[in-house]
Amino acid sequence: MDKILSRENLRKRLKTLRGEGKRIVFTNGCFDILHIGHVKYLNRAKGLGEILVLAINSDSSVKSIKGPLRPVVPQDERAYIMASLDMVDYVTIFDEETPLELIEYIEPDILVKGGDWSEDTVVGRESVERRGGKVVIIPQFNETSTDLSASTTSIIERIITAYKGNE
Repeated sequence: MDKILSRENLRKRLKTLRGEGKRIVFTNGCFDILHIGHVKYLNRAKGLGEILVLAINSDSSVKSIKGPLRPVVPQDERAYIMASLDMVDYVTIFDEETPLELIEYIEPDILVKGGDWSEDTVVGRESVERRGGKVVIIPQFNETSTDLSASTTSIIERIITAYKGNE
């Protein structure tokens, strides 16, 4: 899929788009099991600029953050699924525990994180703001009957509970 790029090819593509006056929005995460919270979040992030770049943690990075049983979905599949979403323009995979090196390399105009972050704790904030960009925190969505529990961890917990109940 031509939306999944190495960081080098992503940087080249973004340089061209920036030259056309496009604002580059960047966000990142594990995106292990796609759920409604992810989709709402990405739609809001896309609305902040013209180009939405999504960086997903590699399998080894997810393991170091979430533990040995994660990810559930391998990185290449996660990248393909996320690149299939209309609001996502480009996907790249990063192996580090944080996206700081990638943020400094591709120089997004807007850095977006979810409401579980505070502006002071956003990795890459200084780098983006130093270049005149901004950080946007998108509040978490209220859980409703249709959102169920919009987190990968809660979905996994519900699955485990359901299967234990059927043993």
